[in-house]
Amino acid sequence: MRVALTIAGSDSSGGAGIQADLKTFQALGVFGMSAVTAVTVQNTQKVYDIQEMRPEIVHDQITCLFDDIPIHAVKIGMVASTSLIEAIARALGTIDPLPPVILDPVMISKSGYALLQPDAQAALVRHLFPLARVVTPNLPEAEALLGKKIADIDAMKTAAREISALGTKMVVVKGGHLVRRSATDVLFDGGEFRLLESRRIDTANTHGTGCTFSSAIAAHMARGESFFDAVTQAKAYITGAIENAFPLGKGCGPTHHFFDLYRRAGMGIG
Repeated sequence: MRVALTIAGSDSSGGAGIQADLKTFQALGVFGMSAVTAVTVQNTQKVYDIQEMRPEIVHDQITCLFDDIPIHAVKIGMVASTSLIEAIARALGTIDPLPPVILDPVMISKSGYALLQPDAQAALVRHLFPLARVVTPNLPEAEALLGKKIADIDAMKTAAREISALGTKMVVVKGGHLVRRSATDVLFDGGEFRLLESRRIDTANTHGTGCTFSSAIAAHMARGESFFDAVTQAKAYITGAIENAFPLGKGCGPTHHFFDLYRRAGMGIG
């Protein structure tokens, strides 16, 4: 059994964070484990509050798992503070060999709640980018990392190259925020660019898409797939999950992580 570890915050509504990561791992045939960085107070409408875990608890969650269980990929999601970032870096820095690390630089929720403290961005780049195999910013996150506007595909390519130069090996700049007919992501492996396109899906139920996409990349890399193949498969998976998303709650509902399993079982998806 292949194993993936998510290091991220808990979403009490179940659509994002470690809940989305674990569902994604399971849907893609990988056993999922978690190191919880924070507990959030949130529903489909907004994030109301966050309670961080103590850094030493986060550190020890990670090291105790590596001491006991072979782990084939790591996904890092919400890490709100410098102290948490440093604790994760200390823990992963002791692992040799380190499996592929997929870092989703979560900075702000869809409702506008800051999920990364302003002084922690530099720490994220300094401590976690060098450990990451893949970094997966959306356009607002890429703009925050680079301090400039990204308005088209050529600018996304430039951004991917510049983010790679910050210390990570490979980059996926997600283009869902661009006003285009298709949703286009730019992939960069340090030498080659590729574009991944999918049609836009008319739905308001997109809670947890970023978490789900990055954890799908982690799952496929845990299964031994290359960067380009893993991201391509993850893109197909998140597209299907969005296509089958459902209206849960009064706000932005979740994607359907088990859409394919439900379909094969002859169960209703909605």
